Amino acid sequence: TMTPLSAHFSLEEALVSQTAARLGLENDPPLDVVLNMKRAALGMELVRQLLGQPIHVNSWYRSPEVNKAVGGSPKSDHLTGFAIDFVCPTFGKPEAIVRAILASNIDFKQVIWEFNSWVHISFNGTQRQALVIDRAGTRLFA
Repeated sequence: TMTPLSAHFSLEEALVSQTAARLGLENDPPLDVVLNMKRAALGMELVRQLLGQPIHVNSWYRSPEVNKAVGGSPKSDHLTGFAIDFVCPTFGKPEAIVRAILASNIDFKQVIWEFNSWVHISFNGTQRQALVIDRAGTRLFA
């Protein structure tokens, strides 16, 4: 049975990690992180409502071991369950998703268009910072 974080997002999908599976790493969050994930899932519900389409989660929670294995920042919001990497192909390209989120009134800490391939969003704050990260480095999304 699935453990819901919210109406459209489950704990199980939030814990999926190809890297963890490949390397045999644990990816089980402590309870305080699960509570953070429930808060982030409410933000993702707003994103899903905005886009009007199902969202495919690439990466949500990462244990410290998994985060290290994928080369994530030691301060990554994935470690606390507040960050989600996702795509929504039936809505459009990641750049279009970032533009839609920025044009909305959704509260978020950071939204990043990453490597032309996916959107990263975090919900532990209301700074609404928008970035682009690619081979050239990190810059403000314009």
